Amino acid sequence: MKLDIFIKKYVRGDKYLWSFISLLSIFSFLPVYSASINLVNAYGCSSNIVFYFLFKHTLFILIGYGILFFSQFINYKYIYRTSIYPIPFVSILLILTLIQGKQLHGVNASRWLYIPILNISFQTSNIAGLALFIYCSKFLYQKKNCGFIYSLFTLWFPIFFVIGLILPANGSTAVLIFFSICILLFIGGYPISRLIGILFMGILFATIYIYSVLKWGENQPVHRVFTWKSRIEKFYNPSGDNYQIQLAKSAIFLGKKFGRGPGKSVLKAFLPQSSSDFIYAIIIEEYGLIGGVLLLFIYLLILLRIIIIATKIQNYYCTLLVLSLGFPIITQAFINMGIVVGLFPVTGQNLPLISSGGTSMWVTFFSFGIILSVSKLINKKSISQ
Repeated sequence: MKLDIFIKKYVRGDKYLWSFISLLSIFSFLPVYSASINLVNAYGCSSNIVFYFLFKHTLFILIGYGILFFSQFINYKYIYRTSIYPIPFVSILLILTLIQGKQLHGVNASRWLYIPILNISFQTSNIAGLALFIYCSKFLYQKKNCGFIYSLFTLWFPIFFVIGLILPANGSTAVLIFFSICILLFIGGYPISRLIGILFMGILFATIYIYSVLKWGENQPVHRVFTWKSRIEKFYNPSGDNYQIQLAKSAIFLGKKFGRGPGKSVLKAFLPQSSSDFIYAIIIEEYGLIGGVLLLFIYLLILLRIIIIATKIQNYYCTLLVLSLGFPIITQAFINMGIVVGLFPVTGQNLPLISSGGTSMWVTFFSFGIILSVSKLINKKSISQ
């Protein structure tokens, strides 16, 4: 079958969004391959191991495209009808992750659920965030004007329960999910007075938890409160020892306007997490300020397509679903870039569709797949549950 015929028959949804996703995915091979030299230094292996990490990234991308391809065929009605079922499932996964919380190879692994028989691990918080976004979309569609007591038990209890399980080991993701949900609820018409009250309640609970751990807790792998404290102190004390941010800013400085050229980064061998959390710094060093701004512009174009799809679709639930799945991805991208340039404390959020990784990448591809599935319905007149 010819490529153009295959695309017309099987590639559904917004073609612009498809193009932007493909552009970022293909481009990711260049910085990931270049930054993998840091992994060679970390593992103390020969340079041939770089090809292993490149092969691994290729495999993750191919699996991600498989997820994207098949999820574009999922009817939004199935998402709507089954939105409640993932909540107890991800809650169990998060509990198992906390119970298993430990260190693997000297690295905090309490954010990953390790499966011994299959010898694989994945971040359960990414899946949990996806489940909450989908659930909130349905709640807003069904119970937009419900009473506060009703929403407290049916909406906020599962939100706080799931986020509470994420918070100890992955605070930045918990905060990102919580504020993404607040933004979604605000857009969806949830009463602003109740939302402000819930926002303060969430901040209060988090403050009590953090204070309790700092006062009476111990520095253990199951939580990262002491790590958060250290990162925030370093962020507000620029003269202190902030190794990652200093190297990231140095990489940006070396990049200047046009960059040093693909694969010619100097600091990739020293910057921790250069292929994941701090890959944007390597991109600017190699492709310059122009490359960094261009990448930011592509994410803005993706945001624009998400807004266009959400506003054109003739179904309120689909609008909420597109926004709930699309906004967190772009928010995560902006936060990652902001961290690299020193606007936010280090959080461990990767760059969507660019950074190396597995679970987060696949969740991103699945989210885009659902958005593409919804976008193909824009021109259809009758859409119902």
